[in-house]
Amino acid sequence: MTRSTITAAESQSTRRGRGRRPADEVRTDVMHTVGGLLLTEGLADLTFERIAREAGVSKTTLYKWWPSVGALALDGYFHAVEDTLAFPDTGDIRADITTQLHHFVELMTTTPAGRLLTELIGYSQTDKDLAAEYRRRYSSQRRELATERFQRAQDAGQIRSTVNTGVLVDQLWGSVYHRLLIPDEPVDFAFADALIDNLFEGITTRP
Repeated sequence: MTRSTITAAESQSTRRGRGRRPADEVRTDVMHTVGGLLLTEGLADLTFERIAREAGVSKTTLYKWWPSVGALALDGYFHAVEDTLAFPDTGDIRADITTQLHHFVELMTTTPAGRLLTELIGYSQTDKDLAAEYRRRYSSQRRELATERFQRAQDAGQIRSTVNTGVLVDQLWGSVYHRLLIPDEPVDFAFADALIDNLFEGITTRP
């Protein structure tokens, strides 16, 4: 028996021993692949054919889990930025929000993630399916994470109980999205800090 024959037999035995990979593992690998492609190349050349080839899965598998390339792109994007945009919890809500907002600004302005996100938002204006997936797979999840962090601070007595935490999310991250989409003014740390100062210190004069 030749070396190549032995290798092939061993390989087949190994595949039989391992069996089919768990679905969660395959799904994670796909999202990791998509996230990497998006952050290095953008959305333009992303297709199910290429994703299947790069991730080593069938197109049938992709179609089973994602209704469109846009939906898969959103999942891949969320997976790629999830760790970077995590909300710390040191017990100091102002410091934690400052840290997270700085990470968000840096990601949006120094990596392809900012351009990619504005592309996805732009496409979703004329694609109802993508708009629905954007809300379900990305924006609603990001909003939930931010709201939960503010609510923990509220429970700890750091924020008044009457404050609407959802509106706080709009005031901070909504302002950054506005400047990203309508780039009349810069998006930088100074802008993020000014937003936080206005929010935590208020804008009215004190008696």
